[in-house]
Amino acid sequence: MKPAHIITRSVDTDALQTLLAQGVDPLLAKLYATRAVKNKSETEYNLSALLPFQNLKNIQAASERLAQAIERQEKILIVADYDADGATACALGIRGLQAMGAQTDFFVPNRFEHGYGLTEQIAELAAQAGTNLLLTVDNGIASVAGVQRAQQLGMDVLITDHHLPGEQLPECIIVNPNQPGDQFPSKALAGVGVMFYVLMALRYHLRQQNRFSKHPEPNLAQWLDLVALGTIADVVPLDQNNRLLVTQGLRRIKADKMQAGIRALFAVAKRNPQQAHAFDLGFAIGPRLNAAGRLDDMSLGIACLLSDDMESATDLAEQLNDLNHERRQIQRSMQDEANLQLAGFNTENSYSIVAYHDNWHQGVTGILAGRLRETFHRPSIVFAQAEDGTLRGSGRSIIGLHLRDALDMVSKRRPDIIQKFGGHAMAAGLSISEIHLAAFQNEFEAVCRQLIRPADLNYTYQTDGSLDNQYLNLATAQQLAALVWGQNFPEPRFCDEFKVIRQQIVGTGHIKAVLHKNNCEYEVMFFRCTAILPEHIRVVYRLIANQWHQQMELQLYADYWEICN
Repeated sequence: MKPAHIITRSVDTDALQTLLAQGVDPLLAKLYATRAVKNKSETEYNLSALLPFQNLKNIQAASERLAQAIERQEKILIVADYDADGATACALGIRGLQAMGAQTDFFVPNRFEHGYGLTEQIAELAAQAGTNLLLTVDNGIASVAGVQRAQQLGMDVLITDHHLPGEQLPECIIVNPNQPGDQFPSKALAGVGVMFYVLMALRYHLRQQNRFSKHPEPNLAQWLDLVALGTIADVVPLDQNNRLLVTQGLRRIKADKMQAGIRALFAVAKRNPQQAHAFDLGFAIGPRLNAAGRLDDMSLGIACLLSDDMESATDLAEQLNDLNHERRQIQRSMQDEANLQLAGFNTENSYSIVAYHDNWHQGVTGILAGRLRETFHRPSIVFAQAEDGTLRGSGRSIIGLHLRDALDMVSKRRPDIIQKFGGHAMAAGLSISEIHLAAFQNEFEAVCRQLIRPADLNYTYQTDGSLDNQYLNLATAQQLAALVWGQNFPEPRFCDEFKVIRQQIVGTGHIKAVLHKNNCEYEVMFFRCTAILPEHIRVVYRLIANQWHQQMELQLYADYWEICN
């Protein structure tokens, strides 16, 4: 195991005292006070605490245009992104708009045929289908040419997106908390979250116009399972507003008040929805949904989420499960080839990784980039050949490098290299010509050297410090598991010194050990660990409520260990 730095998160003492005075459990108060929570109200996730939609720029204009389309029975075509966020946003848009009387259909670009976003080609296909209003979900902020073409063909365009804008915005109605001049307090909404807010605003507008006198007003909470899934799968920061949306969605899933497609996805993933956690959405349900967009056509995933029949939903979920198995096989093959390429990689002299092979699958490049980032702790971009002969890359970054901004710097330094790019701080995509691969690699490395501090290249485990024995129990594990943790609101990790009592190899390359601390023994799992553990070790670990033969028991999962000095 590579050496790493272990640091303890700093506690906001003022926030800690406030939380304790408000009656928050002492352990939770400490955890919250290291995660920018300053008041108990920020830990209460009632729907009444949702940020109001009125602060979103252009939300009134969007509501009026959608209401007009409903009144005129215009055809609304939703153009979705081909990932889990786009799929859930699309399904939410279809369900919500139809419940309010809209005539809707959807089109999701095929990654291999159409590329990303609202392109001129997609605008032409929409016009051929008789579309009056094009509504994008989880894309569109960079689709300047596509919007122009749609308008030339007589269609109006409404963009709902959350990605960072470029220097030029499309000239149409845009709802995106990250666009210039937007006053919405949360910039972390996923694409599905933006769509949920658009539906809230539309429902309010129709209510004000007394448009629900002839048919019932929809309860938008019935689709919060979709919002939770898309939010977690897209790995957006879990600020208070997003934690609220995810918590409410998980409550509905646990109460069996979910879409048939999500219920079917839980079944094929062999997960119990009554015990659903954010982890299940991010690592079991989301990947199966994403597999459609990576290898085939996300229309399959959207159809699953739109199905109201369990038999049909189960059939679609099984197809998604099969695609996910295929995706794993492709990923393993690509990982093996990448390992060969990088066998001599010198982390001392490199601030970045750029990898390419002519037989790699472009639908899996993002996952491989994430694996390389984890292995080498360097910003990693993986390229594969697209149908048009260009190279399409997916990148994953480390704390300390805003990946989209880094690509923007490369583009400004060498305008001839990058054809197009977009994304976020931690993940981004781009297209280049194969002849420019070496030049891009050099420029990206130069930009990384300019922006990254050397200290950021050392992997660091942030922990919540030592955990007293009074909290090292099943009750604490269950208490923590009941809360929503994720991006920018990390799951609690603790760090303590233990004596190794016994250990055994289990499964393929894992160790199960019994460790001793302060007269107590604990069962600890060391995954992907083949080394014999020495007698005294320092361990970074998480508390897990592990179910085994209908029994719940405490188990610790080790994220990192090192020999005690």
